[in-house]
Amino acid sequence: MPSLIKALILSLCLITIPAPSILAKDAAEPTNAAEAAAKKAREDAELEKKYQTWVATLSPAGMAWEKVLQSELGSFYLPIHKREKVAGKSNAWDFVEDDPALPRVLLIGDSVSRAYTLTVRKELAGKANVHRAPANCGPTATGLKKIDIWLGEGKWDIIHFNFGIHDRKTPIEDYSARLEKLIERMKQSAKTVIWANSTPLPDVEGKYTAASMLDRNAAAAKVMAANGVAIDDLFGAMDPRIAEFQRPDDCHFHEPGNRFLGETVARFIESQLSR
Repeated sequence: MPSLIKALILSLCLITIPAPSILAKDAAEPTNAAEAAAKKAREDAELEKKYQTWVATLSPAGMAWEKVLQSELGSFYLPIHKREKVAGKSNAWDFVEDDPALPRVLLIGDSVSRAYTLTVRKELAGKANVHRAPANCGPTATGLKKIDIWLGEGKWDIIHFNFGIHDRKTPIEDYSARLEKLIERMKQSAKTVIWANSTPLPDVEGKYTAASMLDRNAAAAKVMAANGVAIDDLFGAMDPRIAEFQRPDDCHFHEPGNRFLGETVARFIESQLSR
């Protein structure tokens, strides 16, 4: 009997009672889709309230820029932008108050370009006003639809642009023709247009092929040569360092890779500004 009692006491000691904080957390978690939706709606409303409070502190020009972002960033990037602004963080879509003594530079491109924008701004601080198109610019088809919005009403000293990863399945003929039209439009607003060729893609079944970027970079190079557009060779800069900088099976890069690209872009832009 004593051994039976000891065994019972030991089994009771092994029962883990959740801490009050864990119980409270579980109680707060949604238990079905309706509760999850309601929770998200509350969080979205709270974020919007904080975001609008922040927007109210901006200059009229800053408010106008935020209105453009609200229209153009879309359902994925706009909430990210709002959360970062509420948290007091800088991002690629910060409003840029131009120093009239400095040249104006516009970056156009997808999420790879977005990821290096802050580094370009940092590297060119005091040398250029570095703006970014109010979007994750996507493929050339989107570019043709949105280019007037992205260019805005002002004139640019340099436009540094890229389309490629989102065009990896676009027929080469269409891709080249769209680039021609985009260059024609950008030259109406800029003294200098710079093409950034696309960074390498990995071979990932059903998602990416390395050859798709080689083909499109080659096609784009012909278009740029025909139109007198300088090429910022980001493919050549990144290719030897892919193992170091690129995320596994992804088109994107670790933060050191983003900084490397930003520094590369800034140097190229600065070389063109000095001409």
